[in-house]
Amino acid sequence: MSLFGEAGGGNFVGAVCTGTSNTPVTWEGGNWPDIFNNVSPHAWAYFGMALSLGLSVIGAAWGVWITGSTLVGAAVKAPRIKSKNLVSVIFCEATAIFGVIIAIILQGKIHPVVTGKVSSEIECAQLFFSGYAIFWAGISVGATNLASGIAVGISGSGCALADAQNPSLFVKILIVEIFGSALAIFGLIVGIIMSQSAEFPTN
Repeated sequence: MSLFGEAGGGNFVGAVCTGTSNTPVTWEGGNWPDIFNNVSPHAWAYFGMALSLGLSVIGAAWGVWITGSTLVGAAVKAPRIKSKNLVSVIFCEATAIFGVIIAIILQGKIHPVVTGKVSSEIECAQLFFSGYAIFWAGISVGATNLASGIAVGISGSGCALADAQNPSLFVKILIVEIFGSALAIFGLIVGIIMSQSAEFPTN
């Protein structure tokens, strides 16, 4: 079923259905590909924005959990390590900050269709393209931040243990953490570039 009415315009209501935004929606027995194909682009966009923030925060929390628990345990025997190894926690927290940044950027890209209708097939295609672009930008940033947070957490845990045993190893392992943190920056850059092409029609 087309998203457009006989006159060329149509009520955009999401999945394969009939009715308008002011009437009950009646499902017409479409298969799953049809259902996913007709999910509102705004839903895809907001889902991508939520995933970018959610996965980034999970990655940061996971990294802080791994690093923090090891740091607290190692500091019992070597209290001197607790101050400088907080750098590892800061690196983990940076992934959550990147998630907040991209979520704000993506939110600024989302605009509602004021009339509740898409006036042409070109605008409909633009609507879907923008929704998918924001969705995958959010996935890209969220996934890279999740991986980066875990990587920094594991390397930070090792850094704390190595520093407790041999202080000269701290700077060397810190370089490993920096490279792990750089993964999140790569994802943020690509996510911003992907989102730049998204432009919702505002009719």
